[in-house]
Amino acid sequence: MNALEKLAQTIESRKGADPDSSWTAKLLAKGPEKCAEKFGEEAIEAIIEAAKGDTAKLTSEAADVLYHLLVMLAARDVSLADVMGELERREGTSGIAEKAARK
Repeated sequence: MNALEKLAQTIESRKGADPDSSWTAKLLAKGPEKCAEKFGEEAIEAIIEAAKGDTAKLTSEAADVLYHLLVMLAARDVSLADVMGELERREGTSGIAEKAARK
């Protein structure tokens, strides 16, 4: 099991936990919309660091993005396994062809 899978399991285990005992539980208690908002904030921070070219700060912000993505997914009952399955389904398909198929 890799670090992302472990993190997803930890986040899942925080569902229904006391919001005073866990930052993740606190985020989840605020609802899916707030989780999505936090994900967006972190994504913007990562974009800023990418544009600046500071790899250490970008690495830190990217970790925050992954964490908040997993929280947002958990808030909507979408598992990391679901997302990985979708990526596997797309494997070997041209990005151009995949986007064209969405229309």
